[in-house]
Amino acid sequence: MKHFTSNIVIGLEIHTELDTNTKLFCSCPTKGNEEPNTRTCPTCLGMPGSKPVLNKKAVEFALKLCLALNCEISPELIFSRKSYFYPDMSKNYQISQYDIPLGKNGSLRLRDGKEIGIIRVHLEEDPASLIHPAGLKESQYVLVDYNRSGNPLVEIVTEPDLTSPDEARDFMKQLITVLNYLEIFDINEGIIKADANVSIKESDYARVEIKNITGFKEIEKALVYEVNRQKEDTKLHKKIEQETRAWDSEKGVTFTLRKKETEEDYGYIIDTDLTIVEITDKWVKEIKKEMPELAQDKVKKFVEKHKIKKEDAEILAAEKELAEMFEKVAEEINPVLAAKWLRRELVRVLNYNKKELREVEIDEKHMIDLLKLVENKNITDNVASKILEKLIEKPFNVNEYVKKEKLEAVSDTSELEKYCREAIEENPQAVEDYKKGEKRALNFIVGKVMAKTRGKATPKEVNEIILRLIK
Repeated sequence: MKHFTSNIVIGLEIHTELDTNTKLFCSCPTKGNEEPNTRTCPTCLGMPGSKPVLNKKAVEFALKLCLALNCEISPELIFSRKSYFYPDMSKNYQISQYDIPLGKNGSLRLRDGKEIGIIRVHLEEDPASLIHPAGLKESQYVLVDYNRSGNPLVEIVTEPDLTSPDEARDFMKQLITVLNYLEIFDINEGIIKADANVSIKESDYARVEIKNITGFKEIEKALVYEVNRQKEDTKLHKKIEQETRAWDSEKGVTFTLRKKETEEDYGYIIDTDLTIVEITDKWVKEIKKEMPELAQDKVKKFVEKHKIKKEDAEILAAEKELAEMFEKVAEEINPVLAAKWLRRELVRVLNYNKKELREVEIDEKHMIDLLKLVENKNITDNVASKILEKLIEKPFNVNEYVKKEKLEAVSDTSELEKYCREAIEENPQAVEDYKKGEKRALNFIVGKVMAKTRGKATPKEVNEIILRLIK
């Protein structure tokens, strides 16, 4: 057994659906008609005499992931039959990989720099969907939908290097970022699930597996619950047994499914219907040429080339579309200013509208036009923020809008002084309060001036003029 130094040990087995048009071993579409059992054929239903034919695009997508995760690539692609009897697999076996995975001995870096080992990355077909009408525990019967059966999956198995639920959640975030950059996963509709192996020092690291957890927050919640459950049981001198449990997301608890089986229980055999596929050096080199610059490469480049803070670079690089927009905007705008506006203001407005960048029409040209006006002090930050809020709803010509709405910054000192004198004369009590030591009273007067200028003056400049006039 591996020697563990932490109190909590977590390993993940992640199943990710590849965004191909057709299934792994047949030409049935992976998306489309959602009526149950309509996107099927004799092959994905496992009918006698049907023959699987491998989807080349799925192999190329899986190879991209192996390379991005720094894996050693197998020279051969060999499929096995994983035998089990369950309603979600009509032929009573799943086509997967066992002895020789497509990729092995890889790694993925967490946000804090910690490297998490990847034991293996392999291809397999997705089983059917099982629908439990009254929930997994209470349902008297199960409905089976074979639309999903045969969809291409990659399974990513980590070393037990994760030492907290928070680290597990961060690992999933970093993995999703990689998948997004590679464009091999549909971030809106693709299925990504995790099985988590959890053990604690108090139980002498007896391993418990939690099956089929979906979503980042759910993974963290399930792990927090399971760690606490094991700790409480060991305090009560209950033995933690090796077993498989399920996560009930509605009740927020795990419960026993079955005592843990081993890989040997599945009776793997080589699938004789599928020939061995050679993974040539030439093919791997061609895949490498298609590989994009990944998030961690972009973080390094943003810090070194554009001289922005590492924290800003990490937030910008975490989303492919945001990183690409920053690179284009930083060609024409001061990169530090561009980073500030994209990572804070743009992200703020998107979050408020519950939108992703890919879902809105705003592009780098709108941001360049807006930030040029900010950079040249033609408009104030306050005005720019309000324009950005409108741009998210529907893009328009920023320069024309500023002229039409007369939003140019008030930079004429005499005009600003006029507004400041008016605000002082109209609010004598606030002036008196400020002279008595009430600092907030000055902010009140500044606010009145900003209202008079419709936010077209900078608070700093207004502040200085008011102080000079009061004194």
